[in-house]
Amino acid sequence: MTRHIAAPMPDTIRHFMRAGQHPARGTNCPWCLARAHQPCRIPSSGKTGSTVHQQRKDAWARLTACCTACQVTPGVPCHRDGRELENGAVHAVRHTEAEVAAA
Repeated sequence: MTRHIAAPMPDTIRHFMRAGQHPARGTNCPWCLARAHQPCRIPSSGKTGSTVHQQRKDAWARLTACCTACQVTPGVPCHRDGRELENGAVHAVRHTEAEVAAA
């Protein structure tokens, strides 16, 4: 029986292999609790999917981009009329800013 030992992967190869994936996979998913760089899964069945949960995309945008709608810096939740948006949601322009920064 052959035993395979995992070796650390250089960052240049890792980036090349993940280039086709959504950059939000670099953060943990608050919805299904998938770790960074792991695919999102359906919590009830545990099956992995090819899509990234919206909550993970919101968390990624919140961590990487400023919001021009409510004038907050990365890491600060978006707000409307002084109240934080429900369930950690972010404004659509923040997603746009994050995608521009990732490109």
